[in-house]
Amino acid sequence: MAKKEKAVKVLVVGNGGREHALAWKLLQSPYVEQVICTPGNGGTAMLANCYNLPLAVDDFAGIAQAALSQGVSLVVVGPEVPLSLGIADYLQQYNIKVFGPTRAGAQIEASKSWAKALMAEARVPTAKYQTFTDVAAAKSYIAAEGAPIVIKADALAAGKGVIVASTLEEAYAAVESLWQQGLTTVVLEEFLEGEEVSLLALTDGMNFCSLLPAVDHKRIGEGDRGLNTGGMGAYAPAPLVTPELLTRINKEIIEPTVATLRRRGIDYRGVLYAGLMISREGNLQVLEYNCRFGDPEIQAILPLLKTPLDELLLACVEQKLGDLLPIQWHRGSCVCVVMAAGGYPGAYVKGKEIKYLEKAEKLGSVVFQGGTKIEGEELVTDGGRVLGVTAVGEEMKEAIAAVYRGVECIEFEGMYYRRDIGYRGLNRTSTLHQSSYKETSL
Repeated sequence: MAKKEKAVKVLVVGNGGREHALAWKLLQSPYVEQVICTPGNGGTAMLANCYNLPLAVDDFAGIAQAALSQGVSLVVVGPEVPLSLGIADYLQQYNIKVFGPTRAGAQIEASKSWAKALMAEARVPTAKYQTFTDVAAAKSYIAAEGAPIVIKADALAAGKGVIVASTLEEAYAAVESLWQQGLTTVVLEEFLEGEEVSLLALTDGMNFCSLLPAVDHKRIGEGDRGLNTGGMGAYAPAPLVTPELLTRINKEIIEPTVATLRRRGIDYRGVLYAGLMISREGNLQVLEYNCRFGDPEIQAILPLLKTPLDELLLACVEQKLGDLLPIQWHRGSCVCVVMAAGGYPGAYVKGKEIKYLEKAEKLGSVVFQGGTKIEGEELVTDGGRVLGVTAVGEEMKEAIAAVYRGVECIEFEGMYYRRDIGYRGLNRTSTLHQSSYKETSL
């Protein structure tokens, strides 16, 4: 890909920690002069050469107008909701370059049953499943299959539409709860055992490259107990994924999925996120697909990325990804710890003052802000997952020690965080990012 002759402007859609991390990384590029975030948060408002526009993520007309009037070279869509509503299709009508799949491609996250059918067509390994639109039929299936069993809402649910029921009673209650919330199509899956890994691949619809594999921590409680959340922390690279295993993931999962999307006539230029279960025996199965960067996984991946992010994303949009491969990485490990509002993922209070971020940053942490806003002269909480404190170390143990030094500096009323993020990665050494990836042209 030819180097750009002049600096560019990038518009990032979204207001979470993921979007703060994207803006932060984009601004490290020698080619990016400014980032605009819609609507952004307290963190993006505090970044140099970055400013927020108060536009909702589904205000497609407003976002298009801002991109055109500001001379934006690229729009990067963070959340799944605008993608599922067709923001990429809308912006493309105005010849605006947008990183993110079209509405047709975003079904891979918006509909669990659609994604399962795609996997079957691509012959991608996944859990046995059935889709139900009737409560009684779903309960009959649960009774026949037994527990543990996994119940998934066949719709977007902000990372919280998955219930792992360990008893029949829990499974029945989960189905009834989803129905009461209006989520009247459910996918029931067999329970899989092993270790979970998040593999995010960038694709231009023809070529793809896998980013460093990461491990997310979904449960609210330490030791992976309690309710599912949007993610309480992550680390990368996942030592479990060796270069040999990554080659298998690319060959058995990412490559056939991208090929099947293309065979269906779906122009998929964006992130293909595969949530994987890796068994003790080394068997691979896909738990879920998402159509966007994972949050908080991307907060643990981007600090290790050496190739300019804007170059990668533009290459995907322009179908020139093959010109940039292989992408380059910094050595080391990265850990992100999410600091949440008390009560999350249930009810929580907003508007609590956040103090001493600068102390954490002086110790070497990068603090990505999610649920924050600036109120007067104060930075206050404005969501459930408030901050993503991130640190890099030469080894995993050093990254863990560094990130918790940063976490311990920060204060806000009712704050909660897990104290065991990254510990599954101890006593394992990853060599993955020290070798060249072998990306695939389809």
